[in-house]
Amino acid sequence: MAYNSLHDVIKAALSGQVTVIDVREASEVQASGLAKGALHIPLATLAMNADPKSPDYDVRIAQGKPIAVYCAVGGRAGMAASTLARMGYETMNIGGFSDWAAAGGPISD
Repeated sequence: MAYNSLHDVIKAALSGQVTVIDVREASEVQASGLAKGALHIPLATLAMNADPKSPDYDVRIAQGKPIAVYCAVGGRAGMAASTLARMGYETMNIGGFSDWAAAGGPISD
């Protein structure tokens, strides 16, 4: 499914149609919070956590469901989206945490 705006992605994420992954480091998440419902998987461990053959596979990453990725400003999210796409996931880089917040996305502590 194509999403025309971050508002569309937020709505889909809140209804469970999209998995959101925050690829920032733990200290960044602690400082600002996390998008509501997002999985926190730092970029450094994402490939292991997204690979179903890995012992570190995170079953919360559901193939067949689009994945929206964000970081602080969008650079790491772009790398994460590329990594996930190479692994067969449908992904999108939604930019930075502040983009999520500015678009009205709810935040969890």
